[in-house]
Amino acid sequence: MDSREETCQACGSSSGPLSKLSLGKDFFGRPYDRLSPLSDQNPKWYCASCSMHKNLHRDFRDILAEFDKLQASQSSELSHGDEFRRASLRLQEILTILTAPQQQSPFLETPVVTRLLEQLDTFTVPV
Repeated sequence: MDSREETCQACGSSSGPLSKLSLGKDFFGRPYDRLSPLSDQNPKWYCASCSMHKNLHRDFRDILAEFDKLQASQSSELSHGDEFRRASLRLQEILTILTAPQQQSPFLETPVVTRLLEQLDTFTVPV
């Protein structure tokens, strides 16, 4: 795909370069590869702003998945106090970005992030 001739697949913008999110580490430092042949045959291309919001979405999704495990008494990265605090701080950062003027996200809704942050704030991490 020639990204110069396409539009952002989240917001439709055709200004600026596009990039695809494919390789890296998740919020907890685990490797991921969205472009493995079996996992992603149709990668998405995003403008700079949507790429940033997609990264926020990925972090939110990772934290939510680990919180769901924690609530179900399963092994979770959030069972470690430092990771729990780091996740809570990251959710606060995400919420700050989402509530900034002209920062509407195509991937996250402010009430959903707020609800998870509130759940983390009232959850007692087992020692």
